[in-house]
Amino acid sequence: MNAGGALRTARLAEVQSMLTGLVRPAEARRRLRSRQFADAMFNSREPERATWALTDDDARLRVHHYGSPDAPVLVLVHGWSCCIEYWNPQINALAERYHVIAYDQRGHGESTWGKRRFDADVLADDLHTVVDQAVPRDSKAVFVGHSMGGITVQAWAHRHPDQVEERAAALVLANTTWGGIAAETRVLPFLNSMFKAPIWLGQAALSVPFPFPGGRFARSLVRTRILNGRSATADHAEFVLSMSRSCNPVARAKAAVALIELALGPVGAEAITVPTTVLGGRHDLLLPHAMTQRIAHTLSIRGYLDQLVVLDTGHASNIEAAEDFTAEIDRVMYSFSTPTELTELEDAAS
Repeated sequence: MNAGGALRTARLAEVQSMLTGLVRPAEARRRLRSRQFADAMFNSREPERATWALTDDDARLRVHHYGSPDAPVLVLVHGWSCCIEYWNPQINALAERYHVIAYDQRGHGESTWGKRRFDADVLADDLHTVVDQAVPRDSKAVFVGHSMGGITVQAWAHRHPDQVEERAAALVLANTTWGGIAAETRVLPFLNSMFKAPIWLGQAALSVPFPFPGGRFARSLVRTRILNGRSATADHAEFVLSMSRSCNPVARAKAAVALIELALGPVGAEAITVPTTVLGGRHDLLLPHAMTQRIAHTLSIRGYLDQLVVLDTGHASNIEAAEDFTAEIDRVMYSFSTPTELTELEDAAS
């Protein structure tokens, strides 16, 4: 074989390696739910109850309930290209003490798109629907939003302040922003570091509806660009990659375009009137920690910042530092539970 033929063969092998294990999103979700990871905290747990929340524009949102329905309520809101299972470490650790509710955001996981244009308002209205139809009315809940989920919670506070005041005991906003993603993300090499990227470049990079491959190369990209490459484990990278592969590529691209264009601004944080913890990753390239600091500063000025927590992670703080992240949720749950709920928690612990 001549040099040209050898080079073509090598390139073909490289492409084949990059495309290892391409599967349909539904199959990827099935594998994710049935997989047994080396660290059992990432394994999926069967919910005590599964329901659907139905929106005004005919979207169907998958909702899972874990733990006792009489326990203090914790609501988990996932981010872009994820689904309920993104919260496996927290569900596995907390469902014995709390009533944990998690749902698939529209277009993600098993939830459908509905008829509305995907934007901050529709995210807020979907959370409003989930709270109205799935969260028990006799107690306030703690709401945790990660990444796009944090945007959802801020938009909910801005669009439905009365419901937040009535139904939320406290909020946790993790690895999130209120906009400006295209101008500040550094997830792509050299993007917004050596030069400021135009919005169209971020859109082009994140909005192509191609299926994510598996394999070593893809795991390496996740580990070094999404996670903290110096401390993330193989399980961390594989779990996050499996999560993104389970998301429909068209849905992922559609949501990415909307998020890149998002300009919610400080109105969401300014609308929050309950104690709020802000949590960021020191090595987050996707949504750099400066974004979470901005939110924390706004909350602090208005007197609603409970704590600002910085973990030595990339973007997936609840995965990379699962124990610390879960402990922070536990602290918030305990701090803002009612006296009756505290008694129940203490009885459960004993």
